[in-house]
Formats: sequence, structure tokens, C-alpha cells
Amino acid sequence: MTARRLSRIRKAAAAAAAVTAAALALAACGTDGGEPSRHAGHDSPSSASASVGQGGHNAADVAFAQGMIPHHRQAVDMADLAEGRASAKEVKRLAADIKKAQDPEIRTMSGWLTSWGEQVPGEDAAADHSGHGDGMAGMMTEQEMDQLEKSSGKAFDTAFLKLMIKHHQGAVAMAKTEQAKGSHQPAKDMADDIIASQSAEITEMEKLLGTG
Repeated sequence: MTARRLSRIRKAAAAAAAVTAAALALAACGTDGGEPSRHAGHDSPSSASASVGQGGHNAADVAFAQGMIPHHRQAVDMADLAEGRASAKEVKRLAADIKKAQDPEIRTMSGWLTSWGEQVPGEDAAADHSGHGDGMAGMMTEQEMDQLEKSSGKAFDTAFLKLMIKHHQGAVAMAKTEQAKGSHQPAKDMADDIIASQSAEITEMEKLLGTG
């Protein structure tokens, strides 16, 4: 069971890194140099080339969902590890909160992609470019996952908090790209929620580490 979870996390990390790279490329070339409207609707897309299909969404929305799904899955798997390895009740509660929040978001984003006719990242999705961009968007590297899984007690608490802070920072960055480039309002609203909730959790985790 543990080996299967570890394999899925490693593959998800590579998949998310590849999708995030595509999203960053879109962000770099999809503007005219000005700051886009934070709540630009689908009636006024920033560029025709960014549009995909009919349904009030664009390529940035697709990249956001396809990247955030494996990103969230890794956070949920990290939270699962905390159930049996963490020693501090605050860490266990935080892990439970993360799982409670992100599981439904995974289902919602999967529904969007299905309705748009786009591919939903698989549970064991392997990327063609595995090994490139490890750590992008805050994803754990293989070495970090190994260290986390082998730790327990206070050592686990410290490692979990440090890695989850980085993980959350990556999610916030991805969400900010969706705010700036996306056109699907529900996705932009989710991005707002991710920024607010995960920024608050970053602050909490920094306090638990004594760095906040």
C-alpha cells in the first residue's frame, strides 16, 4: 500500500511539473504586456488564441485544472502519511483539514475537464518528461518523499510542515496565474479560495515551526 502511494506521488509530481511548465509558457506569451482584469469574463477574452472550445473557458483554465489535480493529490497523500506518523495534534488536525478541503476540489476540477472534453490526469499518470522540473509548483521530489515516508514523530512533523509550506506556496502561485489568465469564473473563484485558505495555512505552519 505504501509503495503504491509512493509510486503515484512520484508520477504525479512529474506530471504536475510538465503541466505547470506549459501553464508558465502560456502566461509568458499570452499577454500584451498589460495586467489583465482579475475577473475578466468569457464575453471579453484576452486573446482569441487563448480560447479553447465553447463554454466560457480558455487554455489557462485547462492548465490550471490539469496541474492542480495532481498537485492536490500529492497534498492528500502527504496528509494520509500524517495520520500514522505525526506526533503533534496540530499537525494531524492540519493534515485532516487539507484532505477535507482538497478532495472535493479534485472532484470539481475533474468535472470541469470532463465537461470541456479535456483529459483528466490519471491516478498514476506518468509524464513523458519525468525527471525534468522536479520541485516545480512546490511538488515534492523523490528524495523529499523518501525522507518524509521514513520519518516519524517530531522529525515527521518538522519535515511535513516544511514540505507542505513549499507545496502550498506552489499552489498559491498556480492559483494566481489562473486569476490573471483564466476566464472560467468558477475556476477563478476556486483560485481565490486556494490563495486565501492556503496562505492562512502557510502562516499557521510557519508559527508551528517557530519561523512565523
